[in-house]
Amino acid sequence: MQLRRRRWLSCLSRITVTISFAIALAAPTASNTAEIKVLTSRAMNHVLSELAGAFERSSDHKIVIILAPPAEIRRRIVNSEIVDVAMSAEAIIGDLVQRGKIVPDSKLTLARVGIGVAVRAGSPKPDIASVEAFKRALLAASSIVYTDPAVGGASGIHFEKVLDRLGIAKEIKAKSILNARAATTPSAEIVARGEAELGIQLISEIVSIPGAELLGPLPAELQAMTVISAGIVATASEPDAAKVLFKFLTSPTAAAVIEASGMEPGGS
Repeated sequence: MQLRRRRWLSCLSRITVTISFAIALAAPTASNTAEIKVLTSRAMNHVLSELAGAFERSSDHKIVIILAPPAEIRRRIVNSEIVDVAMSAEAIIGDLVQRGKIVPDSKLTLARVGIGVAVRAGSPKPDIASVEAFKRALLAASSIVYTDPAVGGASGIHFEKVLDRLGIAKEIKAKSILNARAATTPSAEIVARGEAELGIQLISEIVSIPGAELLGPLPAELQAMTVISAGIVATASEPDAAKVLFKFLTSPTAAAVIEASGMEPGGS
C-alpha cells in the first residue's frame, strides 16, 4: 500500500512539473521587455508622455519618466545615478559626454524650442510683438514668474539677460516669482492658478498646461532657441532598449508630436 502511494505521488509530481513547464512556455515572456529610465528636463515631458503608448505598442518596452531641472540632471548623472537616458539642453548633454558619463556616439539632437510668454486662459492678452511692446507688457504686469536661473533652466537664464538688455531688471525682479521647482511645477501652471499674470518659459512647457495659454514667443530680436539633446548614460541598465527609443524619437510619428508641442524636430 505504501509502495503504491509513493508511486502515485511520484507520478503526480512529474505531471505537475510537466504542466507547470507547459504553462511557462505558453505564457507571455517579459524577458525582452525593458523599462527605460529617462531623466529629463520638462521640455520633453509632454512629448514623452504623448508617445509612451505608441512606443510601448511598437517595441514592448516602457518609458519611465523622471523629471529634474538641468543642473540636477547634470549632478545626478555625474554622481552615477542608474538611469538609461538623459535629456536636457545641448550644453548639459555635451558636458556629460565630455565627462565620460554619456556614450559619445549615442548623442542625439531631439528638438529646438524658443521661449514664450504664458497668460491665464481667458485673461487679457497684451501686445508683445515688438521689443518695445514686450517691454511695456512686462512693466505693466502685476507679477511675473520664470524659472530660477540657479536651477539651470535655459529660459530663466536668458530672461534675466533680456531684462538687463532692456534696462528694467530692477523693476521686474521686484515683482517676480523665481520658480525653483520648474521641473515639476511649470511656471505656466502658476499662471493658470492666477498666482502670476505672466509666465516666461520654453514654449513646449506652456502649450501642454491646462488653464494657461501661449501669448506668443519673445520678439525675434530677444529670442533664444534651446537645443534639446539626449544621450545614453554610460552605466545604463538597458542600453539596447534605449537605442530602440532613440530610433523611435526620430520617426515621423515622434516628429508630429514634437511639432504639436511647439518645437522644431531636431533630426539625428
